[in-house]
Amino acid sequence: MEPERYNKASRSIPVEEQPESPFENIESAQQFVELLCETIEEVRREIETESARPQSDRRSQALQLVSYNLAKLALHMGTSRRILNDLRTLRRLFLQERGAREEESAEPVDEAEDQSEAAGAAGFAE
Repeated sequence: MEPERYNKASRSIPVEEQPESPFENIESAQQFVELLCETIEEVRREIETESARPQSDRRSQALQLVSYNLAKLALHMGTSRRILNDLRTLRRLFLQERGAREEESAEPVDEAEDQSEAAGAAGFAE
């Protein structure tokens, strides 16, 4: 029998129980998008600094193209962030609605029991 393996990062959870995807839920995807947005901003600042230095026309054009593509990527990440927020909100609303339905379906049973108990008590009173 093979000894149980552990993930080096957590050391407490066996590797077999680790999630297969870093995007198991909306919140982990949001964390990834946030990290990516921060990285894009850092790279954008580095490109701006590099663009301010004297260089050849070809390199200057390449840096402009990189800057343009980073701006597009930042816009897409902003859109992704909003979509993830919407999904999280919808999931919460859905779970609340489902919880309310479960409570409603449980309440008539409780009311019926209360009515039968009241009728039984009334029978004893007569």
